[in-house]
Amino acid sequence: MRQAQTLNEAQLRRVIQYCRSRRHPTRDETIILFSFYAGLRAKEIAALTRGDVFDDTGAVRTQFTLSPEQSKGGKTRTVYVNQRLRRALADYAAGLNLSDPNRALFESQKGGHFSANTMCQLFLDIYKAVGLKDASSHSGRRTYITRLANKGVGVRLLAELAGHSHISTTQRYIDVNAEQLSEAVELL
Repeated sequence: MRQAQTLNEAQLRRVIQYCRSRRHPTRDETIILFSFYAGLRAKEIAALTRGDVFDDTGAVRTQFTLSPEQSKGGKTRTVYVNQRLRRALADYAAGLNLSDPNRALFESQKGGHFSANTMCQLFLDIYKAVGLKDASSHSGRRTYITRLANKGVGVRLLAELAGHSHISTTQRYIDVNAEQLSEAVELL
């Protein structure tokens, strides 16, 4: 099975710029950012509720827990929200009614939760529109894990952040390129 493309910073900027031209710009940009800055799967993004990411006062949480129903493998997982994603969520919240914490964080055209398949299709549509033919809903997740690995985060910590039970699964996500190999030998 072919792996999803990891994106560089310029490609991610192109994706974000394109999202801003869509019918639901803030929603779509925030979905993309969840993938790239929290490493969530499309299924997990689709299952998020407003109460998962916003507290009772409407403030963005610094971390939240995915329930077994929301995550892959039926296990709970803590998701840590970095500053860039928190800022995007605060902007996104400006257009939301936060009074019902069980309401879908990202509503589909029909007003409810996206299905996992519909969320995957949203990613594919966005990536296709910007000319990224090998990118998929997993591209943000692979990029998230690869970027953290490139910054020296250990594979055990990466596995925990990704919700993987085995580090061998996490290792398959880490993309290796010529620039990294060149930098590695310069460490000697």
